[in-house]
Amino acid sequence: MKAIMIWLFFITMVCGSCGAQSGRAVQQKNPYYSRTDTTQLRVSDKEWKKLLDPQLYAVAREQATEAAFTGKYWNSNVKGTYYCAVCGNRLFRSNAKFASTCGWPSFFEPARSNSVVYKDDNAYQMHRIEVECGRCHSHLGHIFDDGPPPTHKRYCMNSISLDFEAD
Repeated sequence: MKAIMIWLFFITMVCGSCGAQSGRAVQQKNPYYSRTDTTQLRVSDKEWKKLLDPQLYAVAREQATEAAFTGKYWNSNVKGTYYCAVCGNRLFRSNAKFASTCGWPSFFEPARSNSVVYKDDNAYQMHRIEVECGRCHSHLGHIFDDGPPPTHKRYCMNSISLDFEAD
């Protein structure tokens, strides 16, 4: 079932947004979205499914991955702040973003130490470290040890899991 969901998500991303709601529309119907509240959220996946766009739900709650080079932020150089698209938690600043050429937006450090949390991911017969939002525990992407100084980390994130506000 998970493989089918990932495949359907990939097809949807390649075909374009196909009527997906704008980030602002999703925020307006999501009572948990806040860029200032840092309270930990404990919301069921059933509730998130009612509130989130199906594409965002697939990535954020079911750990799907958007296709490389398709997300709106992978090649963006605009200065500003990246937030969790699910709950509004501040995640990354653009000054920590770098061109990793992997096809997803990449950062070398989070905005604050508690912006993200880490979880072992042993899916697909490989070991990786999953990165989740520190507030709502939605899937953002993975972290790798091949980034630039000073951290040598690459936070490889799904664009759909991110909201952005320019400076």
